[in-house]
Amino acid sequence: MSLTRKILLGMGLGIVFGLILNLWMSGTYEVVRDYVLQPVGTLFIHLIQMLVVPIVIVSLILGTAGISDPKKLGRIGVRTVVFFLLTTTLALVLSLSLAYIIQPGNGSFQLEGATFEAREAPPVVETLLNIVPKNPFASLTEGNMLQVIFFSIFIGFALSRLGGKADRISKLVEQGNEVLMYLVQVVMKLAPYGAFALIAVAIGGQGTEAILAMGKYMIVVLLALLLHVLISYGAIIRFLGKMNPLQFVQRFSPAMVVAFSTSSSSATLPVSMETAQKELKVPKSISGFVQPLGATINMDGTAIMQGVATVFIAQVYGMELGFAALLTVVLTATLASIGTAGVPGVGLIMLSMVLLNVGLPVEAIALVLGVDRLLDMCRTAVNITGDAACALYVTKSEEKLSA
Repeated sequence: MSLTRKILLGMGLGIVFGLILNLWMSGTYEVVRDYVLQPVGTLFIHLIQMLVVPIVIVSLILGTAGISDPKKLGRIGVRTVVFFLLTTTLALVLSLSLAYIIQPGNGSFQLEGATFEAREAPPVVETLLNIVPKNPFASLTEGNMLQVIFFSIFIGFALSRLGGKADRISKLVEQGNEVLMYLVQVVMKLAPYGAFALIAVAIGGQGTEAILAMGKYMIVVLLALLLHVLISYGAIIRFLGKMNPLQFVQRFSPAMVVAFSTSSSSATLPVSMETAQKELKVPKSISGFVQPLGATINMDGTAIMQGVATVFIAQVYGMELGFAALLTVVLTATLASIGTAGVPGVGLIMLSMVLLNVGLPVEAIALVLGVDRLLDMCRTAVNITGDAACALYVTKSEEKLSA
């Protein structure tokens, strides 16, 4: 049985076991969660996260060093960032449109006791300035991905300019990459068990009443995610990436399954890069540059959640959002996808920024927290799919220029 099928089987069994825990064994759920499921799921995530920072470093160094022409590096960088910003804008417009058509917030919801402690997001300018690390080793230990990315690109650029003078360092980085890719394959053997445990916790912890009450909101978010993948990414993959979208999904599905189970773009990065390079034939230099950057700043799935949640909360509170407010949602959420990239809990922080900018109560985020864990799985899969679609597009565009 292939690894993908094993992971899907683990996910299916996890859903069934989670439902059993929630419906018929609710009294023992906390014991099973604390002593069995969470340890297994946490161990799997920690093993992957252990490899994330080293893989980002060696991948970006190799990717940048492999693009020896500074003009080519600049061209790829501009295309990547523009791609991410445009697809995020498309995702927001799609989510806002669907939310107004379906109107998930028109109904009776319990608002009493809805509390959420907002965390202040740093200004975009401050975040951009802080991309340059004062101490790169501190950035590594703290996991500040934007600073790690900048430092790695800086080293890779130096290697590309030095050429033969730095052959030994380049060879060492290449060998380090081989070691890390092997470790990824070892860790992925535990993926079916990790997927089972993580999804069982997510399903078992959601009360059926909460899920049913938020059903309409969930349907709108899931529909927007699906349409964004089918229409936006489908068109990009077909016309810019020159690949059949169904073939793309089939080849990239192992990474999408891992993203769904872990709910973390960064944790999925080792698998998504390996899959893109082997199955989508994306060169290591482009994959190593585009995908780590996308895992940090490209958040189409999160943007869709923000758009639907903003309209949903406005409808629950009976507030009308005018054209100016909707434009503010699009601009704020698009810029925030970069501005809060290095902050933990980025999705909720971005949503709180959007709500504050359009005059909606931040504490209303508590209304969507109950089902957010389940939706987070889906939007993470969308996020990494966008990164891979961008890497494929950049690959084809570079092939066209060199032809």
